[in-house]
Parts: sequence; C-alpha cells; structure tokens
Amino acid sequence: MTTSRPQHPFNVHHADVWKIALPASIAFITEPMVGLVDITVIGRLGDAGLLGGLVLGALLFDVLFSLAYFLRIGTAGLTAQAIGARDPRDGLLHITRAIILGTGIGVAMIALSWPILWLATTLLAPEAGASAALADYFNYRIWSAPFALINYALLGWFYGRASAKTGMMLQLLLHGIDIVLSIWFVHGLGWGVPGAAIGTVIAQAVAAALGLALFIRHYGGLGNVLGKIAPGELMDTHALQRMFGLSRDLMIRSAALMGAYAWFAAQGSRMGEVALSANAILLNLLMVVGFFLDGIAQAAEQLTGKAVGANWRPAFDRAYGLSFLWGLAIAVGLRLAWYFSGPWVIGLMTTNAEVQAYAMDHLLIAALCTITFMPAFVYDGILIGTTLNTTMRNGMVASLFVFLAAALILQPAFGNWGLWGALHCWFIARGAIYWWALERRRAGLFTAAA
Repeated sequence: MTTSRPQHPFNVHHADVWKIALPASIAFITEPMVGLVDITVIGRLGDAGLLGGLVLGALLFDVLFSLAYFLRIGTAGLTAQAIGARDPRDGLLHITRAIILGTGIGVAMIALSWPILWLATTLLAPEAGASAALADYFNYRIWSAPFALINYALLGWFYGRASAKTGMMLQLLLHGIDIVLSIWFVHGLGWGVPGAAIGTVIAQAVAAALGLALFIRHYGGLGNVLGKIAPGELMDTHALQRMFGLSRDLMIRSAALMGAYAWFAAQGSRMGEVALSANAILLNLLMVVGFFLDGIAQAAEQLTGKAVGANWRPAFDRAYGLSFLWGLAIAVGLRLAWYFSGPWVIGLMTTNAEVQAYAMDHLLIAALCTITFMPAFVYDGILIGTTLNTTMRNGMVASLFVFLAAALILQPAFGNWGLWGALHCWFIARGAIYWWALERRRAGLFTAAA
C-alpha cells in the first residue's frame, strides 16, 4: 500500500526554466575553454611530447572524475526533492554526506596515485617525452582531487536549490582562475606542464573554499550546521543505502556513456589519421552544443525533482513539457548555426586540407546530432531530478548495446557515415527507452494527499 504524502502546490513558468538554464549554460560552456587554454599555452612551447602528455593527463582526470560525477547529479536530485517537500534544512543531510564522501574519495585517489599512474601509462603507452609530461601533470594535479569532488557536491546542492547564479559564479571563478594561472605559470614563470596542473589545483581549492563558506553562511555559521544535524543522522542506514545505490547506478551509467564515445573514437582511429582528426573536430563541436543543452537539462532536473518532492504532478507535467519545448528550440537553432558556420569553424580548428575536406563531407550528418540527442539530454535531467537511477542506468546500458550493434552493421557497409549513423541510433535509442520507462513510472511518482 502506498503511503500518503502531503502536497505542496506550485506553478512552473517559462521564466522558471530560464532562471536555471541560462546561468547553467553560461557556466558549463566555460569548461572546454580551460582545456583549450591549457592546450594552447603548452602547445606554443613547441614540444609535441609536452602537449601529448598534457592531453593524456587531462583525459585521465576526465575518466577519474567522471566516475565520481554522481556527487553532483545525485546531490542535485536529492536536494531538489527535499526543497519540494519543504525540508526546513534545505537538504543539509544530503550535501553533508556528499562532502564527506567526496573528500574521502579524493584522499583515496591521492593515496592510490602511483598505481593509477602506472595503470594509465601501461594502457595509454605514450612515447618517452609524453610519458614524462604525463607523470609531471598527474603528480601535481592529483592534489586537486578532494577539492574537485567537494566542488561537485556543492554544485549539486546549489543547482538542486535552484541557486543557479551561485553555481554559475563558482564555476566562472574556478575556470577564470585556472586560465589566468595556467598562462602565468607556464609562460610567465616557465614552469611548463606542472604549471598548468598547479593552476588547476589552486583554482579548485579556491572554488571549494568559497563554496563551503557560502554553504556555511546559508545556515548561519558552522555551529548552526552542526547543531541542525542530530547524532546518528548522517549514518542513517536507509539514507546511506539510497545514496550508495544512486551512486552505484550513476557510476555504471557514466562508464557506459564513456564506453560509447571511446568506441566511436577507436573506430575512427582504425580508419586512419584523417578520419580520426575530422571526427575529433566534429565530436568536439557536438560537445560544445551539449553544454548549451545541459542548461535545459539542469532546469528539468531541479523543477521535476522539486515537483516530486512537493508531490504535485501538475508542476511535473508542466516542467516536463517546457523543458522539451525549449530543448527543441535550442537544438534546432544550434543545428542551423553549426551547419552554416561549419566551414569557418573547421578551417579555424585545422589547417590540414585533407582533414578539412573530410570533416566537411560529414558535417551534415554530424550537425543532425543536435536534434537526435536532445531528448536524451532532457530525459537525463528529468531522471536525475526524480532519482530514477535504475531507469537511467538500464537505459544507458541498453542503448549502448544498440549503438554497438548499429556500428557493427552500418560501419562496414557505409564507412564513417555508418559510424555517425550508429551514433544517431544510440541517441534515438536512449531517448526512446527513457520515454517508455518514464511513462510507465510517472504515475507512481505521486501519491494521494495525506
């Protein structure tokens, strides 16, 4: 028998979506700029080994930290539901558990830094120059791990509370400091690859310190934070089981997501350097588009999560509809912008005539991805907000098998066009699976009023 819950009615308007989506999009779009600046400042040193080591090091940390990304998205969903349920502590227990867990995982990464680096070097097998640069970068940047994961937890809490401007400010601060210090340390002080890593460590530490200060100030001081947590609450068995179950499912989801992109990159590599380079350019353009849609997904996450916490289905249905409406509008606009600006952007990103021509040949099918992957992005936000983590996990894994099957059929027949077609099949399958699963679960998210 379903337990009755109180209802807390509220309305969702177009402005509510954009109050979250716009700051989030601005914040997210600064993320690739940091990598671009790091590549540029090291690339201008003229040493291919240094640049290769930096790129591999950044990839390694992308993999490591993506496995802990549940600290952000899981905290956001749980906090949004707490806000909707009128939790007087604004999700305090959720964010506190996430901060403790993030700190522990970060310290564990530092303690295991040697075997992690050894495994990465063994798998990536870089040449001597790149290997030395990779070690330099890794051994400094690994000290940012606790700060980076604390920032994940804090951003989840801020976005879950719909404090999108605060989340944007913290991310802009982090990325701004990182960019300035990387340029100064590498070119001003001549520190090379370690300088880029040290800049990242300092930026993460500053952002974590400010985020913690804002978090503590929200509750009126550290004493009030501690006073609002009853003895034993943080170790509540049911709450911990829910958090770890959510974390496990989101880690599996992240691994499946990365597996699909890794397969795509590997298949492009097997077709030669020109295909690999052209696909990398087009895929990076797709990732930039994704950052804009991430803002809409963030709004869907907070508003649907709040509706579930408030036990108010009209708000959920309204947030669901508006998120797809604006997601489609943004996707169509970005698809047109990408297609018509494609020749200029491709020419800017590479001077190799063969790569330019190959990328232009596949520009149309790549630009269509902005349409086909939009539903998956919006559903990601809705499923995070409603904490339907098993649905999200199962859908991602199932769609991964669809992608692999499509690639094995289409690529031999159509080459790189077939590989991009398989990517479309993956996006469409994710959206369709999520739609079907959510429609079956939607009514059960809400109960009769107490």
